[in-house]
Amino acid sequence: MRNFRRLLALFALAALLAASGPARAATPAEICRHLGTDDRLREIPFSLMPAAVRLFGFGAVPAAQVQRGTFFRCFESHVLVCNVGANLPCGKADTSRDLPAATASCAKNPGSNFIPMYVTGHTTIYQWRCAETEAIAGGRIFHVDPRGFIARFWSPRTPDLWQAPRLTPHRASCPRAQG
Repeated sequence: MRNFRRLLALFALAALLAASGPARAATPAEICRHLGTDDRLREIPFSLMPAAVRLFGFGAVPAAQVQRGTFFRCFESHVLVCNVGANLPCGKADTSRDLPAATASCAKNPGSNFIPMYVTGHTTIYQWRCAETEAIAGGRIFHVDPRGFIARFWSPRTPDLWQAPRLTPHRASCPRAQG
């Protein structure tokens, strides 16, 4: 009798789950409202491809390609969007003033007034040069947002589907920022 009751309860639970309909994936806005601030990069859902195509001006790019390279993260319960594109990193910025690859480049090219980004990496926020064989981090070429990402690569405002605050560069990491 006990097994019969368990089996009956199992069938009742299965019927209840089936009646509730298919599960719906949470939207980026719902995820961010729940998480608040979360630096993990997530692919945007395919249903939001039209908005991403408009946002980044990718009219002729296949939707699947846009989805593979477009990510969102959460900042203060809002959605921020980035597309990696060519040489546009979505990950955290490299604020280090000591890059071994830059030092190695200077050893091979002493006195060079420019170290290319293929050497320094595209996440560095500085323009690099060589003082003889020493790599020198020069002026900032990118500002860092309060969470450590390169601010200009993240779209804080997408009027149709993602509402987000306007980010300003973090003063501690970008002393020349105005505002």
